[in-house]
Amino acid sequence: MPSNSTAKTILILSQVYVPDPASVGQHMADVATEMARRGYRVVVLAANRGYNDPSIKYPPSEVLDGVEVRRIPLSSFGKRSIPMRLLASASFLIQCVLRGVFTRRLACVLVSTSPPMCSAAALIIAAIRGARVKYWVMDLNPDQMIALGWIKASSPIVKLFDWFNRIVLRRASDIITLDRFMAERLLRKLDVSEKLHVMPPWPHDDHLEVVHHEDNPFRKEHNLQDKFVIMYSGNHGLTTPVTTVLQAALRLQDDERLLFMFIGGGHGKKEVEQVIAQHEPRNIVSLPYQPLSQLRYSLSAADVHVVTMVQEAVGIVHPCKIYGAMAVARPILLVGPDPSHVADLLREDQIGWRVDHGDVESAVRTIRLITQADPDQLAAMGQRAQRIVQHRLSKRKLCAAFGEVMERGLDSA
Repeated sequence: MPSNSTAKTILILSQVYVPDPASVGQHMADVATEMARRGYRVVVLAANRGYNDPSIKYPPSEVLDGVEVRRIPLSSFGKRSIPMRLLASASFLIQCVLRGVFTRRLACVLVSTSPPMCSAAALIIAAIRGARVKYWVMDLNPDQMIALGWIKASSPIVKLFDWFNRIVLRRASDIITLDRFMAERLLRKLDVSEKLHVMPPWPHDDHLEVVHHEDNPFRKEHNLQDKFVIMYSGNHGLTTPVTTVLQAALRLQDDERLLFMFIGGGHGKKEVEQVIAQHEPRNIVSLPYQPLSQLRYSLSAADVHVVTMVQEAVGIVHPCKIYGAMAVARPILLVGPDPSHVADLLREDQIGWRVDHGDVESAVRTIRLITQADPDQLAAMGQRAQRIVQHRLSKRKLCAAFGEVMERGLDSA
């Protein structure tokens, strides 16, 4: 293994990074740690404030698990205002370029689609320094903006964005995307099949284990001992709405044993808070993101986990929250379309149920059937889900595979 003074450098651009709880930062940290373990010098450029809560400030420079993390000021103002988010992203990208071009022994730049234009900074740095670009496609734009109705497919902005996307896809030495539906969309933009790798995001299973209800401090803290808990945990996004689940919860208040928990943040969390304020339901609880160290307890507190997605988002976003739920052996209720990646998992491995987004009647009926199901049947579904993670989707397996993609071509860099 080369010493840090001679090792090739991998530069990672990620506005969000641990200890921030946002999923993209945690996955970037896993890759960074894996590459540091393989003997590379790894430098991360990230924002110096929290993604959801900009009042949280992180140290300007620190070493985490062998990774050099450098925090950039004026690059995160929270998510309340789109103009402020755009300003923060622009500030982050400019500072990334200024710092990145002076990174010594630079061999590779890893960048994702979050924030959307961060790849522009990676291309500039790589062009100046002759480095490779590894492109991690976690979502697709302008596809997402079109799906949300923010812009029309015929808009000049869409044509400009797709033109830029094709430049990034053409120049990246390797492209990693999350499922077959997302891969199909990418290939329609440009044929990059020879360098495209389909790899789902892994659960943080080193922080996850099954915690039995009777031993779970989270259930005790929130008085869940006698409750059947249906949980949505993660980002409440515009393409992953919880409207159907909330409306079903309001219809199911007659079941005193049933409790719905919504944990996390994001734009859609406002709807949860509004429903609670307006209806004062007895069976809905809202909580913020839980620290990574507490994730095993919060996820294990559920009896069933909910994953949501709108039809238009298939192949555009990937609901990675499903893997944490599977890792703690819990069955899944998908409120979303078929075909989709999650629907494939549920059908092929029989680990849950599916209803269409917007079909509140079916959601109510399905949830009643779930609560009346044989506990052994629910446990068996959860155990099948956990085995899928252990055998095919574990952090150890997928991080190792990701590391192999990262190392492709670096011998000649």
